[in-house]
Amino acid sequence: MALDDGLIHSESLLADTPQSFSGYDPGNFQASFSGPVSVSEALQRSLNVPAVDLLDRVGSTRFTARLASAGLRLRLPRDAQPNLSIILGGAGTSLEELVGAYRSLAMKGMAGAPRITQDMPIKESRMMSEGAAFIIRSILESGGHPEQAFIENNNSGVRLAWKTGTSYGFRDAWAVGVSGRYTLGVWVGRPDGTPNPGFFGANIAAPLLHQIALALPLSPPLSQQAPNTVSIAQICWPLGSAANLSDPAHCHLKRSAWILNDTIPPTLPDRLRQRGLIEKIWIDPDTGWRTTPECHAKAQAKDIARWPALLDAWLPQIVPEAILQQSTLLPWSPHCQRPTEAGSIKLMGITNGTRLRPAPGSNKVIVTVDAVGGTGQHYWLLDGKQTSNGPVKAKQRQRFEIGQAGLHRITVIDAAGHVDSVVFGVDGGR
Repeated sequence: MALDDGLIHSESLLADTPQSFSGYDPGNFQASFSGPVSVSEALQRSLNVPAVDLLDRVGSTRFTARLASAGLRLRLPRDAQPNLSIILGGAGTSLEELVGAYRSLAMKGMAGAPRITQDMPIKESRMMSEGAAFIIRSILESGGHPEQAFIENNNSGVRLAWKTGTSYGFRDAWAVGVSGRYTLGVWVGRPDGTPNPGFFGANIAAPLLHQIALALPLSPPLSQQAPNTVSIAQICWPLGSAANLSDPAHCHLKRSAWILNDTIPPTLPDRLRQRGLIEKIWIDPDTGWRTTPECHAKAQAKDIARWPALLDAWLPQIVPEAILQQSTLLPWSPHCQRPTEAGSIKLMGITNGTRLRPAPGSNKVIVTVDAVGGTGQHYWLLDGKQTSNGPVKAKQRQRFEIGQAGLHRITVIDAAGHVDSVVFGVDGGR
């Protein structure tokens, strides 16, 4: 739906970071975050936060209605309304309806109700456009890299565009996909809904799905020819614009993307920084440091491309240092105080009231946090005591090992005195 709405293309920049959506704070299955990811990467790796982010922009009620009109009815508790949790399994469905929905990836966007006998009537409904179906299938089948040829999942000649899922508490392990003239679905679970600890889609359902695909009679693979509505474009991060229309200084990283209807949507609006990704800064011509016209009469204006604020902590890992030094990490002149905003630093990675428990076999919990925003060096405190490593550079991730049960507080203070903290509980431990 986000593709058809023109919100994204296959390589749109998304933020796999700690985020709060009106009090809903989703995490990932592996309990870690990757920072900047593309739509293709987020889908392949089953990253939860980018999925919730997109659903928040599409609309959960509208999304639920689209699925229902195509034959996949989400079961919610009585009187419950669709919310963002449905994208992560917060509603029920059946294997039969799920398979009917996945059929759309191989049938130009048309979902269909499975028939038990051949004389049953064919029931089809539009799930997505033909172009969106092709792009999603390309991502699930071969990674969504338009500059590379379609690849087989093995040496058997069988191509499989597949996805796995695991419901809360290991109650359901799913694997669904399309291959040639077949749509396949596997569910592993107990009829009464009791958990199967350690049973998840990737290690239980997916091997069965692949065995079934290999056991079926070989059929011609699905077409590799993109429909007329799908084309390839070189785009730039962080802005998301076409590379050939971008200022080279604003094109920090290039990506090759599938686009729909010749539309290249820009990077989604920043949720923390309430302004565009093009920002005007001022440079001291003598030192090359950042300044303001009030501090330096001959300050020179320069437009820079900013990454979404949520991604600041990850940029040194993916963006060449030379680019960062020319844009987002330019030092401020010591003769000019950097403008600040109230509450301009935010601690990310854990929320107030969280309860943590040591992993089996351990008596400690590991807490990893970041700070978004802030000025200069950061000072980190655990329970009011400064950490032994002293002040650290901005955007440097912090890792705390806590073995004492009870309430704890992590605090971050920047060089300008801005403060943010969270209080959480640790169960067990010593």
